Amino acid sequence: MPARGSVTSPRALFSCHDNSDRRWHLRSGYPVVVAPTGTGAAPGPATGPADGSRPLRSDAERNRRRILRAAAEVFTERGLDATLDDVARHAGVGVGTVYRRFPGKDALVEELFTERIDALVRDTGKACTAPDPWTGLTWYLEHVAETYSGDIGFRQMMMFGTHGAACSGYARDQMRPVATRLVERAQAAGQVRRDLSPTDIAFILLMVTSTAEHARDVNRDVWRRYLALVLDGLRPARCDVTPLGVPALDPDQTARAFAAHGRRLAARCKHGAP
Repeated sequence: MPARGSVTSPRALFSCHDNSDRRWHLRSGYPVVVAPTGTGAAPGPATGPADGSRPLRSDAERNRRRILRAAAEVFTERGLDATLDDVARHAGVGVGTVYRRFPGKDALVEELFTERIDALVRDTGKACTAPDPWTGLTWYLEHVAETYSGDIGFRQMMMFGTHGAACSGYARDQMRPVATRLVERAQAAGQVRRDLSPTDIAFILLMVTSTAEHARDVNRDVWRRYLALVLDGLRPARCDVTPLGVPALDPDQTARAFAAHGRRLAARCKHGAP
């Protein structure tokens, strides 16, 4: 089990498995060759683009990597409301270059976040193996909250599926039974209140990580304070309270945080973003 508060650095890419209904793989931008059901053959990356063209030239591959780096930086800070024009500008390439590599924002989002989704699905599954059910549940909540709070675009994709719906849908399908198992184990051990529903977990994460987005110009770690408050509320009974760890924002910081978030919302509306 990773240390409390740590975030595993994602390395592995998605791979299709026999028990998965995914029919594509975004490694190198190539589709997956999927064996017909029941053949027992293992799927794997195709040897080249679907249209039979040659792999990318070295300059084209450099542009592709530059676009992905720029998209990671832009989406992390600005979320998925950022446009491909914004990504192209940040990458120092023409928007036509972006569209030649990625036909739309969904394709770019899926390739960018595939690796991180795979790591999140893999790591959260480990929480069910914790000997203590409460430790497993609290680690799951903290790990997912920390992952979402550090990247606005990733949080938006995972929670709302506005872009990269295929990736986020796959991840949620894998994580939902994990959350259910964690809640059921903790309830069976008498460690959480009986009326907690597994679907409450998604809303807890939504509430807690929203504080990180609102306060990111002041204190991005303030979400930890509110997660501690929520966790105390999940207990069926307690003799003391959990130290909150992160101080509350003072009135000036609170005003600044809300004002900054208001300016971001106004900017989105000005540019026609949802």
